[in-house]
Amino acid sequence: MDERTSQFLTSFKTFLDEVVSQHHARPDDADGPALLPILREHLGADPRRLPVVAEELPAHLFVDLDVALDEVQRRCGTHRTVGVGGGEQRRHQSLSEILHHAGRFGQFPAAAVDYVSIATGPDTTREAVSFGLRLFTHDGAPVVVLQRAADVHRGQLAAKMEVITPDEGAAAGLIAAVRELMLLRSVLRGQVLSLGGSAYERGLGEITFHRRPAVAESDIILPAGVLERVHRHVAGIAAHRDRLRAAGQHLKRGLLLYGPPGTGKTHTVRYLLSALPDLTVVLLAGPAIAFVADAARLARALQPAMVVLEDCDLVADSRVRHQGPQPLLFTVLETLDGLGDDADVAFLLTTNRVDVLEPALAQRPGRVDLAVEIPLPDEPARRRLMRLYARDLPFTAAALDRAAERTAGVTASFTKELLRRAVLIAAEAGHAPADADLDTALEEMLSQAETITRSLLGGNMTG
Repeated sequence: MDERTSQFLTSFKTFLDEVVSQHHARPDDADGPALLPILREHLGADPRRLPVVAEELPAHLFVDLDVALDEVQRRCGTHRTVGVGGGEQRRHQSLSEILHHAGRFGQFPAAAVDYVSIATGPDTTREAVSFGLRLFTHDGAPVVVLQRAADVHRGQLAAKMEVITPDEGAAAGLIAAVRELMLLRSVLRGQVLSLGGSAYERGLGEITFHRRPAVAESDIILPAGVLERVHRHVAGIAAHRDRLRAAGQHLKRGLLLYGPPGTGKTHTVRYLLSALPDLTVVLLAGPAIAFVADAARLARALQPAMVVLEDCDLVADSRVRHQGPQPLLFTVLETLDGLGDDADVAFLLTTNRVDVLEPALAQRPGRVDLAVEIPLPDEPARRRLMRLYARDLPFTAAALDRAAERTAGVTASFTKELLRRAVLIAAEAGHAPADADLDTALEEMLSQAETITRSLLGGNMTG
């Protein structure tokens, strides 16, 4: 090789080295400092040579993970949270892959932390770390945790934490501590929840928070002793669970409210939700009954709890009308069987057709240990309902009593609609409600023209 060729190759190599050096420097300068030195300094070891311990959890528990990791991190005193640059590509990489590629051609520099707003109640939210590295110590061991939320749009259906630490056994200890705190500090505890499916896979998807209703005992019109029995069965067992356990008695209980539509079964459930503010409640109705096994797991974890399955006759009816086994009904019954006697969980079922549901429940006794009829109101009850729904309206006691006498066989829903219609008639006429408006409304609702209306409002009267 002659001297000119040698000089050219030397100059060209210098040029390439400069290009590569600038290519490395520009992304770091633009996007943030290099990630590996930050992690190496915290861990006291090369993070690329450390094992990664991953823990997946359902997407709906991600906010509990954020709460738990925040508490663990604060307990250690000095801590830091670092984001990871690299755009959407980083979300498709495991922590080990991110560490392997970090620094190469400016990939995955340190950056701002990603956050997501997540509901923690009907009126509250939390800004949770959706993608970020938590740097802290746990039981004296330096740890780095990559926390990432589920991203169903990109096929990532579970939330995840990935842990690296140079201390053997420290990752398992941290994961166990986080799991315990997730249960203890769960944002679901003491809430009223309903479950929904996922648009991207079979199984449980979103959890919806509901405001706890405010229903006073005076708002419930039932035969004497009925509400007391219901309340004792749900709340009394929870209040005396320690004494019951000591006496060898089971805590799991099933309660069935049955009766015609519109008699107040759902209203009774709302009263229980209002009267028991510390109870975690999972509501299942319609297609959501398919998530009864998920609801039972939540209830057991967050006990004392109650699972409400409304209109269970719709599930049982499918077994009667169609040939072959009905997996949904079997799931409900097996869940009632398998929850465990020591679980402070009440299953509350409502049905409009006890004749359909009864055979399935009777095949294996013990699934439901109290069945309470919510009947059509008798005349004294209808008088009380008239006064309850009239409240401060200027109807006389005599007019309300006359209406109660003429409405044998109607439901509470019928009575409520009667009072509303009387007010509407008065409003259209341009005057304050009076007894005549109540009489007019009653004549309308008892007429043959409103047979279907009466049927929709429940009851068995015939005009």
